[in-house]
Amino acid sequence: MNSQRNRRQDWHFVDDTGTFMLENPHRTSYLYFPLVNEAGLMSAITPLLHGDIKTSQNTFLMPPVSVEDLHNSRSARNFWVFVDGIGAWSAAGNSAAQKARNLADDDAEQVRLEAGFLWHKVIRENPQIGLRADITSFVPTSDDQVELMKVTLTNISGLPLRITPVPAIPLYGRSADNLRDHRHVTSLLHRIKMHTHGVLVRPTFSFDERGHGPNSVTYGVLGFEAGGSPPVGFFPILEEFIGEGGNLECPEAVFKSPETGYPAGESFEGFEAIGALRFEVTVLEPGEAKSYVVLMAIMQEGVEARALVETYGGEAQFDAWLQRNQDHWEHKLETLTFHTRSSRFNRWMKWVQIQPILRRLYGNSFLPYHDYGRGGRGWRDLWQDSLVLLMMEPEDVGQLLFSYYAGVRIDGSNATIIGARPGEFKADRNNIPRVWMDHGTWPFLATQLYVDQSGDLPFLLREQAYFKDSFVNRAQAIDETWAPEQGTQFRTTAGEIYWGTILEHILVQHLTAFFNVGQHNNIKLEGADWNDGLDMATEQGESVAFTALYASNIQRLSQLVLALERLGITEVQLAAELMPLLDTLTVPVDYESVVAKQKRLADYFASCQHTLSGTRINVSLRDLSRDLLDKANWLCARLRTHEWIRDRQGLAWFNGYYDNHGQRVEGDHPNGARMTLTGQVFTLMGGIATDEQAQEIVRAADRYLFDPKVGGYRLNTNFGEVLPNLGRCFGFAFGHKENGAMFSHMAVMYAYALYRRGFVKEGYRVLDGIFQHSQDYPVSRMYPGIPEYINSKGRGMYPYLTGSASWYLLTMLTEVFGVKGHLGDLILEPKLVQEQFDATGEARVSTLFAGRRLNVVYHNPSRLDYGQYKIKEILINGISGRVEYGKRSAAITRDVIANLAEKQPHHINVTLG
Repeated sequence: MNSQRNRRQDWHFVDDTGTFMLENPHRTSYLYFPLVNEAGLMSAITPLLHGDIKTSQNTFLMPPVSVEDLHNSRSARNFWVFVDGIGAWSAAGNSAAQKARNLADDDAEQVRLEAGFLWHKVIRENPQIGLRADITSFVPTSDDQVELMKVTLTNISGLPLRITPVPAIPLYGRSADNLRDHRHVTSLLHRIKMHTHGVLVRPTFSFDERGHGPNSVTYGVLGFEAGGSPPVGFFPILEEFIGEGGNLECPEAVFKSPETGYPAGESFEGFEAIGALRFEVTVLEPGEAKSYVVLMAIMQEGVEARALVETYGGEAQFDAWLQRNQDHWEHKLETLTFHTRSSRFNRWMKWVQIQPILRRLYGNSFLPYHDYGRGGRGWRDLWQDSLVLLMMEPEDVGQLLFSYYAGVRIDGSNATIIGARPGEFKADRNNIPRVWMDHGTWPFLATQLYVDQSGDLPFLLREQAYFKDSFVNRAQAIDETWAPEQGTQFRTTAGEIYWGTILEHILVQHLTAFFNVGQHNNIKLEGADWNDGLDMATEQGESVAFTALYASNIQRLSQLVLALERLGITEVQLAAELMPLLDTLTVPVDYESVVAKQKRLADYFASCQHTLSGTRINVSLRDLSRDLLDKANWLCARLRTHEWIRDRQGLAWFNGYYDNHGQRVEGDHPNGARMTLTGQVFTLMGGIATDEQAQEIVRAADRYLFDPKVGGYRLNTNFGEVLPNLGRCFGFAFGHKENGAMFSHMAVMYAYALYRRGFVKEGYRVLDGIFQHSQDYPVSRMYPGIPEYINSKGRGMYPYLTGSASWYLLTMLTEVFGVKGHLGDLILEPKLVQEQFDATGEARVSTLFAGRRLNVVYHNPSRLDYGQYKIKEILINGISGRVEYGKRSAAITRDVIANLAEKQPHHINVTLG
C-alpha cells in the first residue's frame, strides 16, 4: 500500500522563483535540504527536522550526522506541545508514537513540505489532537551564525486546547571528532547557563589530544513568543530532560512534568546539554493561532546573546528576515534564467543554478552524504565553480582566479590544503604527498573562459607567486632544506619571492605534464585524476583521458599566446629554468622516447627544487606558440593512432587508462568489453577524435554505457572484478558512485563535448535524460536539482554539492543557447532543438555579459529543428546593430555591448530561419 502511494507522490513547483511543494515528504528516507549563509553557518534539515548545524569541523551546535543518522538518530529540532487531557505531541513529527502511527496509517497526520531559496517549511496537521503546526526554518543573510525557526500552532478542532509548548534542540557544542573521540569526557568541559531567553553552552576547552586550546565559542538555543516574551522555564541537562528510561522521542520532562523547569540565571557544569525551553501555558480557542520563534546560534568571541535577542527576538523580526532572505537569493539567481517549452525544466534549472553557490559555501563537506573531509574546498572546485561565477557574478572573477594561481607549485602540482579566504593555501598538515594529475588542466579552462568572456588579455601578464612547501618533484621527493617558518611562497636564490606571470603558471602546469609520462608515453596517473577512485596505480598507471585534455589545452594555449599581440607586444619573459621544457627553442627532445622526456623533466625538477635563480628569458610569442603547437600536434596524432581500439563486435573508442601493471584497461576482456566514458569525453571535447572517430565513439557509448534506468550514460561498463591495480572504485559495487553509476559530472561533460562537436541531438539526449530522471521523484527520491550520481536503484545520491551543476549551466548557456565570448566579443551560436522552443516558437536566456544584463530571445516562427535554421537577423533593443554573420553564428563586438546603458536590461532578438 505504502509503495503504491509513494509511486504517486511527487513534488511540484508553485511559482516561477522555484518554490516547490511535496506532500508527505516524511515518507521518503534520506531527504535533506541545505540552509546556509555567507557568514559561515551551515545547516542541513529534513522533513522531520533532523540534520545538524555547524560552522566548521570543530564547531557543531547539534550532533554531526551522516546520511544514515537521519533515520537512526533521535536528535532533531523538536518542538513538543503538551495538550491537557490528550498528552504530548511533536509538531516536528518526532515522537515514537507518532512515527509508528504514521507508518501504519496514511491518514494519521497530513504533512506537506514547502521550500524555496533558501527556506524550508513543514506543515503538519493532526485531526485527532486538533492541532496544525507550520514550522519555517532558514538561515538569515546577516553576519550572524544563526538558524531561525518559527512554529505557528493553530487549533483546528472545535474545542479550546490548553497547551504547553516545549522546543527541544540538543546542544552538542564541540568538534565532530568528539562524536567517537571522548564523547563523554568532552561533555565535562561544558559550562551551561540559563539566559533569560534560553540555554547557553560554552565549553572551557577545544578538546584535541594533539594540543588542547581555550574555547571562545558559545552555543545557544534562544526562544521567543510572537511578541518577544521569553520562555518561563528551562530543561538544560539532557539526562534530566529525557529522564531515566526515556529518550528524545519520549522525554520524561514533556510527558510527565511539562510545567516544571529551571529558572533563568541557573548554571550547571559537566553535562550533555539540550536547549529545551518551556513557554507559558496558553489556551488556543478554535481557529486561533500562536507563533513561537526559536533561534539556534553559534556565537564567536564578542557576539552576545543579548544582541541576537534584539535582532531576531520575535515574530515580526523573523518575518522581516525571512523576506530579506528570499529577496537576497532571488536577486542572486535572477542574473541567469532560461526559458524553454518546459516550465518545469526552467524552474528546475534554478535549483541547478544555486548548487555551485552551495558548493562554494559548504565545500565538499557538511551535508549528510558529504561526510568525508573536514571542510574546505578542493583545488578542482575552485576553478570549476568559477565557471558559473563568470555567468552570475563576473565582476569579481578575475581577482579570484588571480588569487587561486598562488596555489601552483613550480613543479606543476599544487597545494591541496586550501584556506577559507580566496588565495589562501597552507602547507600539508597531514604529510600526505598525493598529486592528482588532472589538476593542471582546470585553471586554464577557467582562465580561457574568463578571457573570452571579459577580453582581459592583460590578465595573462599579471604576476603571481608560486606555492612552496616541503613536497617537490610532484610529491616524489622532500625538500629537506625547507622549513615552515620560511613561508609558503617560492623564492629565488637571493631570498626574494619569485613572481611569474599567470601565463608562466599555466605553462608550468602543462609543460611539466607533457614530459611526465609513463611507459606508454601518456601522462602518468599519479595519485588519481578526476576520478578520485583511480588511486591505486601510482607507479605504472597512465591517464590517456587527461592526456587528451592536456593536449587540447596546449593547442588552445598556442592560439591564446598569439592573441597577446593585440596588446602591442611580441615577446614575454619566462623563468630561465623553464626554457629546457620549451625544447624546440633550446635542445629538442625526441618525443617518442619516454626515457628522454623523463630525463628532461628530472633535470627541470633539479633546477628548481628549492629556489629559482630569478633570471628571466625573453621569448617570442610566435616561437612560444610554435613550440606549444608542435607538442599538441604530436600528442593528438599519437592518441589517434596508439589509443584507438576496436573490439570483437566492431565497435571502436579510445582507451582511457593503463593500470599499475602497465596494462591497457579498455577493450575486449573475458568479462566483457571494457569502456569508460571519461576516455571519450576529452578526446571528443578537445578535437583529438576525428569526425569519423567521433561518430564511432557515440555508437560505442550508446551500446555499452547508455542505460535509461539510471538516467543516461554510465561512467564505465561492469569490469566484473575488484581491481587493486587500478583503484578503490572497483571495490565498490557496480552501479554505485565512481564504479559504473550515471555520474552526473562526466555525463554532463560528455554532453558538452557532443555539442562542441556538432552532435546536438545526442547532447540534448544526455542533458534531458539527466533532467527527466532527476525530476522523477518516485524514482530519484530527491528534491529539485542535479545529484552527483544515480545509484543502481535509480535514487539520486549526494545532492547539492556537485561540480556537474557548473558544467550543466555552462553547457546550457554557451552551447545550447550559444551565448558565449571570444576574446571579449559576444558570439551567438544557438544549438536548440525543435522541442526546446515554446508554443510561440521562442526560447530565451537572460545573462550577464560585459557588465550588461542581456535578454537573448531566439525566434523560430517556422519551428525548424537544429541543422535546418541559421541566424537571419539580430536586433539590439529593436535596432539593427553592427553584427558579423557566419554560417550558423553571429558576432557582436564588445564595444557594441559596452556602449549599452548600464543597470538596465537589454534585448537581443534573434530571428532564425
